[in-house]
Amino acid sequence: MNNRLKVLRAERNWSQAELAGRLDVSRQAVNAIETGKHDPSLPLAFRIARLFGLSIEEIFDDQQ
Repeated sequence: MNNRLKVLRAERNWSQAELAGRLDVSRQAVNAIETGKHDPSLPLAFRIARLFGLSIEEIFDDQQ
């Protein structure tokens, strides 16, 4: 799944560790989501969307 997480994080000058802390996940989890190696759970996707003030669809794209 494609996503804009890295771009959104960079726009705020947050490190992966800072974002992970805000989401209560590990830095490795953030890295895996950003690189497309792991898709977030639905509850985590909602937390990410709320944190950035966007809809899930504005962050994640399931089109291949």
